Parts: sequence; structure tokens; C-alpha cells
Amino acid sequence: MLKLVIGSKNYSSWSLRPWLALAHHDVTFEEVFVPLDQPDTRARILEYSPAGKVPILIDGDAKVWESIAILAHLGERFPEFDLWPKEFPARAHARSISCEMHSGFSHLRRHCPMNLRRRKKTALTPEVEADVTRVTEIWNDARKQHGTGGDFLFGAFSAADCMYAPVATRIRSYEIPVDAVSAAYVDAIYALPAFRKWYDAAMNEKWRHAATDAIA
Repeated sequence: MLKLVIGSKNYSSWSLRPWLALAHHDVTFEEVFVPLDQPDTRARILEYSPAGKVPILIDGDAKVWESIAILAHLGERFPEFDLWPKEFPARAHARSISCEMHSGFSHLRRHCPMNLRRRKKTALTPEVEADVTRVTEIWNDARKQHGTGGDFLFGAFSAADCMYAPVATRIRSYEIPVDAVSAAYVDAIYALPAFRKWYDAAMNEKWRHAATDAIA
């Protein structure tokens, strides 16, 4: 059985990404929760990965860390799921914007960390506004070019949606104004049954991260 090591469902954006891919396709896996920002957090994670960060996927003798690497692995492991779009141009597009998400948007990440319990508008810096503008450009472009077959970036739910789902939560949690296409995409993420399972579990978590909760 696959094993996925994750952090808090309320706060861990990176953990959400591969979890969604597995849960959406009803893959059976063992979930291992490691509370973040605790004195023993790094030591506990190092039991599973030399990187010392979540998430980590354990697939038999293989250990895969970094969300985007896990999604690539799952795409190969379960080709029947079409985790990446079938058509070559769409697949190339999905991989490009997924990598951009993986390596970019540092201002948005830092200023608006994932916090599903939060619903409060926050003032954005120019740098964060620029990140939001680029994200919504990505969403609009993908929907226009490849999204006619469904409600997600490439029509059907894909790895690209796994990568951008945590950004959708930030739009809602921090009440960030976006265009109609982007707002509809956020609604689609929140309506996804797998995301609802994650969200409901997050609402029931007892663990709190005071620094994130204290953001004005």
C-alpha cells in the first residue's frame, strides 16, 4: 500500500497537492500525519525523507518527495488516471504552469500562508498583487485554451489543479478579489469531493499554528 506523509490539513499547502491526486482517484493509501513547527518535527520527517520536509510518498522501496515529483511519479504509476492531460500541447502547458507554481509566487506564499479556517480580507503588498495577477492570468489562459471540457484548468481535474488548489484556498481565505473566471475556478476546487474531505478534516483539527493564525 502507498504511504503519504503529510503535515496539517489546515496549513500544509504542499501536502494537499499529492493528497488530492490520490483521493480524487480513490487510491487506497496510508496517511501519516506529522505536526509541523514542533521541536521534534524535523526528526520525525527525517525518518521518511532526507529532505526533512513534507509531503513524502512511499511506494514500496521508492521514496518520493517534493509535491511536483510525487505528481510526476503518480502519473507514471497510474497512467489510467490521465493525471496529466492526454493531448501533447495541453500536457506541455500543464507541466509548465505546474513548475511555475512549484518555484514561484513567493510573495503570495509568505504574505498569505494557507489557512483554511481563516475568512478575513487582508491588505496586499504590490508584490503580492503582482503574484495574484500572474496566477489569474495562468488560470484564464488555461481555461480559454484547454478548459472547455469541464470546470478545471484543463477541463478534467489534473495535476495542474493539484498544484493550484492551495492558491485557490488563499483567494478565499484572504478574500482576495479576482475576475469571474478565476472565482468560478476557486468554486470548482471547493466543490470537488476530494477537496471537501480534506477541508472537513481541516476544520476538525485540534492542532494550531499561532503565527499563521495571527496574520492580520
